[in-house]
Amino acid sequence: MDITNLSGIGEKRALALRDAGLHTVYDLLNFFPRDYDDRSQIRTVDSLIPGAVNTIRGYLYSPPENTVPSSKRRPGARLLTLTKVILKDNTGSLELVWFNQPYLKKYFRLGTEYVFTGKVRLDHRNRLQMEAPDYEVVTAQPLSAGRIVPVYSPPKGFSQKTFRALIFQALKICTDIMENLPESIRQTHKLCNRKEAIANIHFPADDRSFMISRRRLVFEELFFMQMALFSLKGQGAAQPGIKLEGNYLDFLASLPFNLTNAQHHVLEDIKSDIQSSTRMNRLIQGDVGSGKTAAAMAAAYLTIKNGYQAAIMAPTEVLARQHYVDFSRYLDTVLLTGSQTAKERKVVLAQIAENPNLMIVGTHALIQPGVEYAKLGLVITDEQHRFGVNQRFELTEKGIVPHILVMTATPIPRTLALILYGDLDISIIDELPPGRKPIKTYHVDSRYRERIHGFIKKEAEAGRQAYVICPAIEESETDMKSVLAYTGELAATLPGLTVECLHGKMKPDEKQEIMTRFKSGEIHALVSTTVIEVGVHAPNANLMIIENAERFGLSQLHQLRGRVGRGDTQAHCVLISDAGNQITRARMKAMTETSDGFRLAELDLEQRGMGDFFGTRQHGLPDFKIANLYQDMDILKIAQSASQGVLRGEIALSDEEKELIENQTSTVVVL
Repeated sequence: MDITNLSGIGEKRALALRDAGLHTVYDLLNFFPRDYDDRSQIRTVDSLIPGAVNTIRGYLYSPPENTVPSSKRRPGARLLTLTKVILKDNTGSLELVWFNQPYLKKYFRLGTEYVFTGKVRLDHRNRLQMEAPDYEVVTAQPLSAGRIVPVYSPPKGFSQKTFRALIFQALKICTDIMENLPESIRQTHKLCNRKEAIANIHFPADDRSFMISRRRLVFEELFFMQMALFSLKGQGAAQPGIKLEGNYLDFLASLPFNLTNAQHHVLEDIKSDIQSSTRMNRLIQGDVGSGKTAAAMAAAYLTIKNGYQAAIMAPTEVLARQHYVDFSRYLDTVLLTGSQTAKERKVVLAQIAENPNLMIVGTHALIQPGVEYAKLGLVITDEQHRFGVNQRFELTEKGIVPHILVMTATPIPRTLALILYGDLDISIIDELPPGRKPIKTYHVDSRYRERIHGFIKKEAEAGRQAYVICPAIEESETDMKSVLAYTGELAATLPGLTVECLHGKMKPDEKQEIMTRFKSGEIHALVSTTVIEVGVHAPNANLMIIENAERFGLSQLHQLRGRVGRGDTQAHCVLISDAGNQITRARMKAMTETSDGFRLAELDLEQRGMGDFFGTRQHGLPDFKIANLYQDMDILKIAQSASQGVLRGEIALSDEEKELIENQTSTVVVL
């Protein structure tokens, strides 16, 4: 049913609803509240609590009036209109006041019973007064008072009250809310039906009704998301893989370093996969500098040794070019990026199409139309959270069932990793190369900036380099340090040092030129946005300074910190933040006390939630309407078990129920 079938929805409001993605009445019912106000306790005048939000019910005792206080009538002063009414119950009377809303006067009638909710305070006469309350005429079905009241993030042009009424109208009209979970699953996990869940998630009768409804809807959301991801994994595992023979011992012997035990364990996982009869679908997870790329190189080496191509897709051209340099030391390698000229691209495309023993490095250009691979046997994606699941599959479709290897330096709690990468097996490199010194981390406020600049100068004079990270590119009205402003400020403060800037709006060749100069030691201090978060490798840099550190997630701060300390000198990370709230202090304290990325990731997920876990919205997952992956881990495990049971055929389902699940799963958008 189209949204325009609801009364009160004209062209303008319909457009606002559609802009918010609400096209049908069903869309509206699946637009869940973001919070709730408990207004179920109605107080009398003599039991009101000053300084708190109260709900009170009563009749208007006097006609509403609009007044302008004399104190506001001075020349040049903006007039302040007060709208006042007096409410009375059997215990006393209460003045209610609104500021600059004179039109409210026409909505109040003597002899009509109202419910008001607002903050109560003592006025200058020491009498109780309720300021700017929400109000509703007493009816048999109250929506905004005398109950648990839903709070939405309404589309533009809708108040809480009008949007709440629209949802209520939709519930009354839409009586045929279809069930989408099989009866056997609902009974096993004691889940209420969908119609009951939808009604009570919007207008819960009480706390118990809300909890029952929320549990049902969270389960449903996680169950179908898991079905979609596990189905992807099942499709990959069901296909026969390319069986690769031999080993990579001669490659490992050519490396100028020894692998850690953790790296050896990961290589055993990879070898077991690629020498089996099914396709490899594996995620390598490990901190910055833990040696994921070396493991990927070994897999690529063995693939090429068997007469197949290997390709690695990186999220940025800076990282792709770095991989090109690294892989070229050991393998015949070509680079394909979006910034190449038509002539350069033509040469590279010919090599990719003709040479089966080739290592191919690139950005999203690898999955563009017109890129034909001679014999693609291994697909590697780096920093997978910056790609989507479908982008990875686009690259795999370029070959004939190639093996899949995914890398990420973002520490992710294992249970959450099963959600983000439900179609992959997981290997973790939890050990740094020997000799690495822990990075000393400090939290200071902006008063220390002069001392920090002195530290940069001291390190530069000792032949070392520094990163300075800012959250903004240009100056803004906020107090965020910007890259452009900070670069000029630092260059003026430190004459004699070379200070340059790097940010995402630069052209690829500009970024590459800056990074080449930084890696060569020509630049002493590089002021950058988080574009250096991924893949920039400069062993001589041992100082990381992060301005406005409170604006970054812990996982992001941890990744930025990992960009230093790659050499044999002591590295330092300085977090600058003037934010004094308790959460920020706790987060900064955690950064100074631990280098355990998984512990920081757990805290980040708990405090910031899924949407901000990576600093930007995670690719590969739908936007959760109601589930909270940290809060709902218990439901997640049940949903995982149920979805696996369905896919393995362990849960008996009728043909109709199988079709129901299949249809619902197909609507889950896995990017």
